[in-house]
Amino acid sequence: MKRLILTMAFLVFMSFNSVMALASNSAVKYGVATSNDAEKIAYSVTEGKGTALIFIHGWSLDSRLWQNQIGYFSEEYKVISMDLAGHGHSSFNRKEFTMLSFAHDIKAVIEKENLDSVILVGHSMGGGVIAEAAKLMPNKVIGIIGVDTSQNVAIELSQDDLDLMTKPFEDDFQQGMTVFVKDSLPLEVDEKLLYWVTEDMASAPPAIAINQFRHYLGQYVSGEARRVYESVNVPVVLVNARLWPTNSEENKKHIKDYSIYYIEDSGHFPMLEKPNEFNKTLMEAIKSVE
Repeated sequence: MKRLILTMAFLVFMSFNSVMALASNSAVKYGVATSNDAEKIAYSVTEGKGTALIFIHGWSLDSRLWQNQIGYFSEEYKVISMDLAGHGHSSFNRKEFTMLSFAHDIKAVIEKENLDSVILVGHSMGGGVIAEAAKLMPNKVIGIIGVDTSQNVAIELSQDDLDLMTKPFEDDFQQGMTVFVKDSLPLEVDEKLLYWVTEDMASAPPAIAINQFRHYLGQYVSGEARRVYESVNVPVVLVNARLWPTNSEENKKHIKDYSIYYIEDSGHFPMLEKPNEFNKTLMEAIKSVE
């Protein structure tokens, strides 16, 4: 009986230590950085070892996009997720939400955390943001990884094209966003996931979201989408779905160090749709940068 009690006590002790170790490894710190135009940028840090990974959400989303990645990557890396200005818990006072202004949001977080070496991971619109950030901070950013983005950095849009693409959101923001999200996901997608993404994206103030949308796609009118890579000298990796074809041959003409991985049978949100496969593929992409 005494041996049984000792054995049970030992197991309880070991379980407690395991829980405490897990809690310690996944401890989250929250912070607020001030961007160059005084916007307040909310972010979280999960302490880990090695290189810092900064996760950047896409248009009209927020840092919750990466809910399935934080724990996985914090076992090996210092992980930061942040809300760009005009999104999530960050402030909404900016007049023009350009990709460069978002890059300054990232810079503010990097400086607040005193980081010297970071890999940026950006989804959709975040792909344009991290390219600008790599140009802005060549001595800090060692690589950028775009997630279902930059399918063709050289594609040319006219102002009429941009106006036509923006019109559904200007006419009826909620309906426009509902159609956009539905078209961005496979037909057999989980209904709860479809609902969550739709409601999250549609909850943004329409005028601010449309301003961001116009600046994002405006890169393809001005040519900045490809031109920015003239000043990007670090590895550029894409982790893309096949919902929208990626023109790697065209990308290679403009990106010096380019590679791509694919997530099969996924839509525009592979980090939510297929988190396990996505995490493993993203880890390969990160290792290729390091």
